[in-house]
Amino acid sequence: MSEPVPPLPGYTIYDPVDPFEQIAGPFFWKKLGDGVDHLVVRTEKRHGNRQGVIHGGFLMTMIDLTFAVAAKEYPEQRLVTISLSSEFVSGGQVGSLVEAKAEIVRNTRTLCFLRGQVYSDGETLLNASCIYKVWRD
Repeated sequence: MSEPVPPLPGYTIYDPVDPFEQIAGPFFWKKLGDGVDHLVVRTEKRHGNRQGVIHGGFLMTMIDLTFAVAAKEYPEQRLVTISLSSEFVSGGQVGSLVEAKAEIVRNTRTLCFLRGQVYSDGETLLNASCIYKVWRD
């Protein structure tokens, strides 16, 4: 099987060994010049519903991963999603480039609070907020 081609130059698969992320995505990642983690996917028919609109479950998977990428202090850090709230703002079309960014609102020793968006062609598809628990062994 051939390696998936990034939809934008300079992007790599965020986690090439995570089985669910590879089935759902794969999700391509790049840290932008301002330090923001940016994820992108060129959607395909499998990412949509029968009306050709990107499936809400796909958007929620993408924002959850985007939150995890933004919250991690180091790559192997383990986080557990304890809350994920989202609002679907608009429907994106299958075949479009979908992008996501997130920002940390507050970070404590055991919790990380974030907010973010998934968007396509400059239009917001999903607004979301999240709380992660930092997993300590």
